[in-house]
Amino acid sequence: MKIRAQHILVDHKHEAEDILKKIDDGESFEQLAKNYSSCGSASSGGDLGEFGKGMMVKPFEEAAFSLSPGEVSGPVQTQFGFHIIKRNS
Repeated sequence: MKIRAQHILVDHKHEAEDILKKIDDGESFEQLAKNYSSCGSASSGGDLGEFGKGMMVKPFEEAAFSLSPGEVSGPVQTQFGFHIIKRNS
């Protein structure tokens, strides 16, 4: 099984929480990724494309696969920082 997701990667949990508030207030996930994410995927709105199990670090994978399509996660910590994940399919 493969899913498609986007993410926003930041260094600190409080940054992720601030961005989540903006998402809750209706701001565009894609635009927030472009503005705040430190990942190379930022320029494409945080799009990570399709991936299957075993292709991402464990905490990220577990969070992404637990979301329903269209759902956005809370902050997920990995060795890279704090992610906000949006599952697309």
